Amino acid sequence: MNSQDLQVIGLCRFSYPAFGGFQVEHETIEERRAYLYAPDRMDDRMRTFETIALPGLKAQTDPNFEFLIVVGTCLPETYRAELEAMIADMPQAKIVAEEPARHRPVMKRIINDHLRNDATLPSLQFRHDDDDAVAVNFVERFRQAAADCAGLVTTNETVGIDFNRGFSARPTAEGMLSSPSFMPYYGVALGMSVSPTTDKTIMNFGHNKINRVMPTATFSDEDMFVRGHNDFNDSRQKAKVTRVNLEPLDSDGEAHFKQRFAIDCDQVRRVFG
Repeated sequence: MNSQDLQVIGLCRFSYPAFGGFQVEHETIEERRAYLYAPDRMDDRMRTFETIALPGLKAQTDPNFEFLIVVGTCLPETYRAELEAMIADMPQAKIVAEEPARHRPVMKRIINDHLRNDATLPSLQFRHDDDDAVAVNFVERFRQAAADCAGLVTTNETVGIDFNRGFSARPTAEGMLSSPSFMPYYGVALGMSVSPTTDKTIMNFGHNKINRVMPTATFSDEDMFVRGHNDFNDSRQKAKVTRVNLEPLDSDGEAHFKQRFAIDCDQVRRVFG
């Protein structure tokens, strides 16, 4: 198996008004749209997408991948235009607009719709939140991990590939606040090899449970992710959420973020200031 022949495909749900899939629940789709498209929230989403999520993806050392950004057909046009401008220089990115639907089924269908019809090799799939970042060599490492695990990849429908060392961080007008994090199976920098003989996707599985249902390989040798930590995180809306002590990056930390994730702290200060 030549890992360079494997299709790599990522999916990002960008304020998509799904039925289910959120920690914050709403009675009607109108309430969900009002929550998702509130100006303060969307302003934050746009800024984190621009400064945190996209830079590392645009700077991948292996540019041979696809990145699907799922939005609602009801996304206000001003935000759609902003997204299109942000990815104008990213040929791997594509905006996919969908009507509201059940979360997992629609995301699974979108991935399967974009897989190669004639594939005889596994695909490498990952999901990505709009306020998280992956290292600039994530796709390269993802492919290499699949090659290193060729025995597992060729004999199993699905194999989890997890890079579990990185940072929790928050962008501010003063720069990035961060804390080193070790988070196995957290979701960011977590991928999956999927056989062409199945219609399962990475969206079939809760990220923190994949090691219960398939073989997995974990890698902890270098920083591979930045997990966004802010007031609009869906996962932070419940009570009794563990607080993370974030400290300002020093000059060496800022240089590390730029080298590993293409996150420019001067840009963060400018955009969030």
